[in-house]
Amino acid sequence: MAKGAITLGDGRVEPRNFDGFQPPYMKDTPPTIDVHIVTSGDKPTGCGEPPVPAIAPAVVNALFRLTGKRYRTLPLSTL
Repeated sequence: MAKGAITLGDGRVEPRNFDGFQPPYMKDTPPTIDVHIVTSGDKPTGCGEPPVPAIAPAVVNALFRLTGKRYRTLPLSTL
């Protein structure tokens, strides 16, 4: 965690409140992240889901820079 750490004691999270913790931001991420998909006999659990929320804003911002038009609704069925 940025500007602090979540500590564990006796198998439990020690801090009772996280209002003093600054959440991590995209700018805090490393320049590259290696993703390893591990073969397993378990049912699929969505290894590709974490980046999904950031995709729509990235796409519409790229479209805005390209066309100058703001897209305010999803899905982008007509451009």
